[in-house]
Amino acid sequence: MSFPLLSCNDVGIGGPDNGPMFSNPDIESMGYEGCTNLQCRQVVCKNAKKTTITGRVNIPAGNLPVAGAYVFVPNAALSPITTGPSCERCDTLFSGEPVTKTQTDLNGVFTLDNVPTGENVPLVVQVGKWRREFNVNYVEACRETAIPEDNTRLPKNQQEGNIPKIALSTGGADVLECLLRKLGIEDKEFTNDSGTGRVHLYSGVTSGTNKFDTTLNGGANLTSARTLWGTAANLNKYDLFIGSCEGSMQPSAETAQSVQNFYDYVNAGGRMFASHWHSYWIRQQTNWNGLATFNNRADIGNTTATINTNFSRGSTLASWLVQPAVGGSTMLGQLPLRDAQNTLMSVDTTRVQTWITVPASQNVQYISFDTPVSAPASAKCGRFVLSDIHVSSGDTPGMAFPKGCTTTTLSPQEKALIFLLFDLSSCIEPPIG
Repeated sequence: MSFPLLSCNDVGIGGPDNGPMFSNPDIESMGYEGCTNLQCRQVVCKNAKKTTITGRVNIPAGNLPVAGAYVFVPNAALSPITTGPSCERCDTLFSGEPVTKTQTDLNGVFTLDNVPTGENVPLVVQVGKWRREFNVNYVEACRETAIPEDNTRLPKNQQEGNIPKIALSTGGADVLECLLRKLGIEDKEFTNDSGTGRVHLYSGVTSGTNKFDTTLNGGANLTSARTLWGTAANLNKYDLFIGSCEGSMQPSAETAQSVQNFYDYVNAGGRMFASHWHSYWIRQQTNWNGLATFNNRADIGNTTATINTNFSRGSTLASWLVQPAVGGSTMLGQLPLRDAQNTLMSVDTTRVQTWITVPASQNVQYISFDTPVSAPASAKCGRFVLSDIHVSSGDTPGMAFPKGCTTTTLSPQEKALIFLLFDLSSCIEPPIG
């Protein structure tokens, strides 16, 4: 994206107020000596008025708000987003030398102040490696400019913006590929590992779909997930790994090298979402197996879980779920669950963050920890999450994708997992406390 180079006379500084922007009587002054590009189009308004852009950031499907998304106006070209594990920390997130920035509230709503005026003002919406950039046709000085929601939702395809490169292994007890589809990622972005989509599907080791339906990608077969995690080079092609539960302790016969590959991947800044029996990767990693205590018990079934509101992100999740625009809970701090699993008992709370629990069953449903675990907070880059929450109710595991994805509405636990997936994707900051 190019940025206009303006002279002092263009904006009315360094001489008489004869720039074209000064036809607006609400402008007190514009630009300043030494300003560059869009800085020279920022104004000071009279009578406490402001030049603002307002809008709402939603998930790609457009039907669920994203809390905590960053919105900013860059003053230079954005840097390319690298693919693969990298250190995406909140204090180094922004490129493009923003002239103004903000974050969305619980309803995904933002108000961006001190916006440059005039034509073709660039606006960026970003959550971790999710990024969308577009031009606002015209921003009037000292007024509010409202942006249509379809412009500010996160991208659903590569033409609209950057989507993290995701590797997803399918499972026989969970169909997280269907959740990504309901998230709003378009079908053309789902391919196998030889395709150009942003979501590469791999077949589970013992269960889960192993091919596409004939209506998508010509019914191509999926590569085995063992190929994905069998080498570090394969894992390092992706920003995020999502492992759907296979219904048993799978992969139960993986090599020590595969366990090490995941450990190195997350420590280098990769993000990993492990569903239920993918707890294997914690249990078999000697540097992680002290983080949690497991006890494989009968499933809890349908229940009401408790959200940990004693840390800021957990409190945000609880408050987000009760928003009318979300409708995931009717009581603050409570989450209805269907088919809750029951394998995780407790965690080392000095190193692991609990999010969702079922206290009556001495059960933890969702945890996260940033990596390397032993590193100081300022040096952590990766994130691992483990969920005992299945989302497959209503969808059919094992069917050729996307034929098994039959549900269209989001259950409360799916809404919670969408929030948590974006938290997994977001920049790293100290998670405990």
